[in-house]
Amino acid sequence: MTIQRIGSTEGLKDVFGVKVIPLISLAVVHNGIVSTCGVTAEPTGDVKVQTKKVLERIDGLLEKAGSDKSKLLTAHVWLADMKDFEDHNSVWNEWVDRQNAPVRVCVQTPLWRPNILVEIMVTAAQ
Repeated sequence: MTIQRIGSTEGLKDVFGVKVIPLISLAVVHNGIVSTCGVTAEPTGDVKVQTKKVLERIDGLLEKAGSDKSKLLTAHVWLADMKDFEDHNSVWNEWVDRQNAPVRVCVQTPLWRPNILVEIMVTAAQ
């Protein structure tokens, strides 16, 4: 059983103004399933700007893993404030493959850094 690990947070200490960032893989592939870490954007702009950047990063991770958004299985979305739900969804709905939408959950929670408004983690078939 091969596990492919794509990218890492190694060496990112202090880049985000945080003293210690956990050492994690950005994506992992096992048995044809791609799992990403929770992906965030820079803490600037509104939720639409951040969601667009997060989805671009997810596209890049999926591509490196030999997959794409048409193969999404699940999506977990965390919003810092549910007042941003509709704005977030407007960007999500433009991005998602309408013929192959994943199951998804969206919840409100404090996120790891001030001004981070959205974090998304996905799984996909390879």
